[in-house]
Amino acid sequence: MSEDMRTDFHDHLQGLEDETLSTLELTSSGLDQAVEAVMNRDEELAVMVIANDDRIDGRYLYVHQGVLNLLARQAPVASDLRLVAAVLHTIHHVERIGDLTVNIAKMVPLMGEPPAGAEDIMAKVEAAGNQARDQIRQAHVAFKQRNLDLAENLVSQDDVIDRLNRQVFREAVEIGSDEHAREWGAHVMLIARYIERIGDNTVDIGEQIAFVVSGEFREFTDASHMGDSPVWESR
Repeated sequence: MSEDMRTDFHDHLQGLEDETLSTLELTSSGLDQAVEAVMNRDEELAVMVIANDDRIDGRYLYVHQGVLNLLARQAPVASDLRLVAAVLHTIHHVERIGDLTVNIAKMVPLMGEPPAGAEDIMAKVEAAGNQARDQIRQAHVAFKQRNLDLAENLVSQDDVIDRLNRQVFREAVEIGSDEHAREWGAHVMLIARYIERIGDNTVDIGEQIAFVVSGEFREFTDASHMGDSPVWESR
């Protein structure tokens, strides 16, 4: 590859990485809005979240096609190829986070008035949403800085969401015996599950960061019962 071609390649790849990370920022804002819509039963805000997902989908297609075009035109060396692959996988996870945020927003018009005893459950949902938003932001910083420690730390951060998800499930099951309470409980369990899946996607992005830095793809495993440091396990 000539020097001019290599410069052009790196410029295009940097642009695709920047687009991926700016789209990740969009999902952070979208999640904040979706959780706010749930907490305030704000159907107008929920509709806005759903409509804004078109921007994320458009950026996903732009980055995806851009990566394929790069691969078709040029043959990147190993370190560049790692970043190309990581950007391609990461934009997929970003798009999935956007879809999960839409799923949360779609629950808003279905829930209705919260039944008695819902306050503690909703506080946990809000805490889980805030945690997921923070993980999105941490994944953004980790990718931009190629920070392996921040990437690995996403595993223990995600444990917080997992615990909240389990608590929401247990409490929502017991929320009441009438039909409305049971339906409300089912909807809130789905919201907690969507948030939990968003957290999982940030961990997946962390794995891509580790791949770029180390040159070896390894799956982060749950370290909650295995000491303080994340353990990696080959796929």
